[in-house]
Amino acid sequence: QVQLVESGGGSVQPGGSLRLSCAASGSIFSINIMGWYRQAPGKQRELVAAIGSGGSTNYADSVKGRFIISRDNAKNTVYLQMNSLKPEDTAVYYCNLRIVNINYWGQGTQVTVSS
Repeated sequence: QVQLVESGGGSVQPGGSLRLSCAASGSIFSINIMGWYRQAPGKQRELVAAIGSGGSTNYADSVKGRFIISRDNAKNTVYLQMNSLKPEDTAVYYCNLRIVNINYWGQGTQVTVSS
């Protein structure tokens, strides 16, 4: 059984920063991909950023240069540093752990960017 516990969401003004964390526990194979997705009201869930266990990263074009994904393999934890936040970043952010073809999801954390 794999569990993902997210933290760090909240409300911030445009231009502000937030840091999301997601800790994974359970039977976790060492080779995996951890990432963050988001879903805004009325929209499909989309990839924000992902990082492999070897450190390779992938970002959505909309967040490149503003968001940084990182991970601590010893703690099975992934982080998302979000800078220069915009109102269009408002969404529920979901942590994702992918092991081979199996996806595990966190419960989601709300991020609201508003003045």
